[in-house]
Amino acid sequence: MRGTTSRRLPLQSDDVGGIVDATIAHDGGMGVSSSVRSINRLTDRSVRAFIAAARQGKAEKKKLSDGGGLYLTLTPAGTAVWRVKYRQGGKEKLFAAGAYPDVGLEDAREQREMVKAQLRAGRDPTQARNLERATSVAPSASTFEGVAHAWLAKRRAGWSDTHFRQSKQALERDVFPMLGKLPVGSITSPMVAAVVERIANRGAIETAGKVLWNVNRIFGLAKASGLCTENPALGVREVLPASKPHSQRPALLDFASLGVVLRKFEAASVSPAVRLAHRLVAFTAARIGNAIAAEWSEIDLESDIPSWTISRKKMKSKDRTHDHRILLGPTIANDLRAWRNIMGVNGYVFTSPTGRKHITHESIEKALRVTCGYQDRHSVHGWRASFSTLARDHGFSKEVVDLALDHVVDSATARAYDRGERLAERKKLAAWWDAELSKAQHGSKVIALLA
Repeated sequence: MRGTTSRRLPLQSDDVGGIVDATIAHDGGMGVSSSVRSINRLTDRSVRAFIAAARQGKAEKKKLSDGGGLYLTLTPAGTAVWRVKYRQGGKEKLFAAGAYPDVGLEDAREQREMVKAQLRAGRDPTQARNLERATSVAPSASTFEGVAHAWLAKRRAGWSDTHFRQSKQALERDVFPMLGKLPVGSITSPMVAAVVERIANRGAIETAGKVLWNVNRIFGLAKASGLCTENPALGVREVLPASKPHSQRPALLDFASLGVVLRKFEAASVSPAVRLAHRLVAFTAARIGNAIAAEWSEIDLESDIPSWTISRKKMKSKDRTHDHRILLGPTIANDLRAWRNIMGVNGYVFTSPTGRKHITHESIEKALRVTCGYQDRHSVHGWRASFSTLARDHGFSKEVVDLALDHVVDSATARAYDRGERLAERKKLAAWWDAELSKAQHGSKVIALLA
């Protein structure tokens, strides 16, 4: 007969956290014998035999191993229990898989595979089970998700609809799947760090920072409500990689170049709504978010000074008492009148053909960036920089330009006492900007957008 040799194989990646006896018998080098297996060594018969022998004090071993870290042993009281041995952080730990016969052999093996899966996901199996048990009895108001919704409700009045929606979606997408169902008091700093690192690892460093800021405030509310004693989000910012220096959005700063932008957008293969929304941004230097969500009820085209009045709650700056009024020059006012004759006067100015309430900012940005080829040269937001720079260069005061852009002017105390809108100067500014853009686009020609 051929002799048998044996060798001990190294721990395999599939056995993360398991202590595996990987002795395999080789039959004369011609193949692997099935007489010795690294896992699933036991049978129900061998399990029952071991328990009977151990209780009579006749068992040769204190443990009966099934491989992969799973073994059966008896407690001092004589109860047969399953244990799974694993390693995490360089330390050996034990996972209690249940008592026999309530947990049979196959059930215990399922527990072993669950332990391995938890370890591969970077979680401690024992801690994960304890958190699941706590979650099953935790009132919904005391979970992270419950506190987060309460915090969002408190913030909503001071945020724009867009900011509220984006913040809520970021929590639902990036945080709730990992922390949402856990009792807020059971969450640790490493758990929060794992959430933040996961966002940063996909390259969204700015988003990771914003999400962490919100999570930090949510834990602040939880602590104030007595649901936790510490804020685990404090200090987590250290896991974020250094962000890239903030770069200014590209903007062209001469009228000749801006005229070319307007002509290219005029000829681009885009919808009439996208084309006019871009013109509204260009001729008013309004923020793109306000332009796409403009409503006919905000626009007055019949007064001596046509205007567009945006509710303060829709503006970026919420700490002012007055709505933002944009004066409309004759060119863009005429464009809007022609558009109104086509679309009617109800609802949003730029309704979406896809079923949304209105068109998206990406539809305009992509048209300028890709269709018109202005990637890294001029952006939709860049119209505000063009307006501010050229207006200041042509003698308009910083105060009047900032008021037109709804930028902060002076201190909060000064603004509380000086509430003037400088309409006379701003009327001159709007007329000048309208005329210069029209001249840059058409020269001496007068071409109606929708004629």
